[in-house]
Amino acid sequence: MGSAAKDIVQRQYARHAEAYVQSATHAAGDDLARLVAIVGPVATDEVLDIATGGGHVAAALSPLVRRVVASDLTVEMLAAAGRFFRSKGLTNVETTEADAEDLPFGDRTFDIVACRIAPHHFPTPDRFVAEASRVLRPGGRLGLIDTTVPPGPIGAWHNAFETVRDPSHVRSLTDDEWTGLIRVAGLVIGTIEHFQKRHDFADWTRRSGMTAEARDALGAHMLGASDEIRESFRVERDGDRLIGFTDQKTLFFATKPE
Repeated sequence: MGSAAKDIVQRQYARHAEAYVQSATHAAGDDLARLVAIVGPVATDEVLDIATGGGHVAAALSPLVRRVVASDLTVEMLAAAGRFFRSKGLTNVETTEADAEDLPFGDRTFDIVACRIAPHHFPTPDRFVAEASRVLRPGGRLGLIDTTVPPGPIGAWHNAFETVRDPSHVRSLTDDEWTGLIRVAGLVIGTIEHFQKRHDFADWTRRSGMTAEARDALGAHMLGASDEIRESFRVERDGDRLIGFTDQKTLFFATKPE
């Protein structure tokens, strides 16, 4: 991962680690339940959760498998996730500091690799997918969920909007970009599914540590966007105040050939 981008990610998540453990957006949702189901966990599986954040994917998979490694770039985030695991009595989850684009694990180590709502922070997502493929055993399964955007101006607008809210945001990709990266990494795509995720604007900006002034300016920016953009993100407003909006999460399920 580029050193400058890595530093920004670490600073951002070190300050707000506990907020991501508590985040309702990350802690639940149809996409999380579907990710767990689609990777088909069995009792003998060893799992790697890349960029675990608050640890919600690792916690959901833990009762279903032999072992989970919850990895993250930020040690403060790992500490918060570790407290979360202990509070739930999970004994088969271990935490490891790891760069998603340079994993400290051997080839063919895991049966499942999962990563949810994190890759938009990765400067070189092709390296992330290549590393995920490398550490999977033959027949292993990748479950990847991230925000995806339309190609063209709407996607560019959304990425710029996200970067103002969270300076560690790099870029959300399109569906076609992700499928290309997954195939180049030697994985076979089995399923692509879309989920619409509503964001409460106050909570969304509070979680990243925005000031009230910056939050209001960002809300006004979305409300002042074109009709096409506001319709794309299902903007909800109360007069001149932004209440919420909806973006798209996409689940990619792929397997490593035997």
